[in-house]
Amino acid sequence: MKTIIVPTDFSPIATNAMHYAIDMAKSVKASILLLHVYQVPVSFTDTPIVLVSIEELRKGAEEQIAHLKTEVEHLTSGSLKVYTETRLGNVADELENLCNKINPFAVVMGTKGASGVERILFGSNTLTAIRHLTWPVICVPPGKTYGNGIKKIGFACDFKDVVKTTPTHFIVDFVKEFNAELDVLNVDYHNKHFKPETPEQSLLLHTMLEEANPSYHFIEHADIEDGINEFAEKNNLDLIITIPKKHRLLEGVFKPSSTKQLVYQSHVPVMCVHE
Repeated sequence: MKTIIVPTDFSPIATNAMHYAIDMAKSVKASILLLHVYQVPVSFTDTPIVLVSIEELRKGAEEQIAHLKTEVEHLTSGSLKVYTETRLGNVADELENLCNKINPFAVVMGTKGASGVERILFGSNTLTAIRHLTWPVICVPPGKTYGNGIKKIGFACDFKDVVKTTPTHFIVDFVKEFNAELDVLNVDYHNKHFKPETPEQSLLLHTMLEEANPSYHFIEHADIEDGINEFAEKNNLDLIITIPKKHRLLEGVFKPSSTKQLVYQSHVPVMCVHE
């Protein structure tokens, strides 16, 4: 059975992402695994002092996650299988260990657009997950609901080394899973990113994505993230797929910094998948 992992710090942003994940799980017949990772708070004076005992933290974490599980089971009238995990450690590391163990359908996390403590804490964990996890991570903006499902998907593409860098099988399967429309989005400005090999690369991509019957959109905009967001808003996209290229920091459309910008700016959920 498919499993959707939902990391939570019990904040409103994480809870909103959980509700999104619940509705997605219903639509793809998946179970939900709620994960809470806690850390030992330390006061850094001349000598580091542990403020709370690990046993107290563990007990508190288990009580909170059990309460959340009960809430989800009540919301879904028991129609959804709900599992829980609490772990002591680093969020990204523990999430990766869990993903290795259960091979999830997706990881669904919340992120916040405005500045503030919640963005710094949970937002930074979301970005770490994007960089390190090889499983799809869906970043849900605050207040965004699953609504009528995922019917229109945008895939942001730079037409560079498409065979090596595009997880086309995953994209095709994902589009089919939701019976969605696929729009391939390429943002350029006065052909700044156009190369002699671009037409060949776009043809290769079309061949690989053919089963998903994609439409192509060439967006003229000086700013890549703004161009994608404007298209997404105007065309009512339900999800944007992007590939954060870890090993291509100086080239490619989505360098880690601009993936960060896209995630924080977007009003549409962004799914990050790796090549």
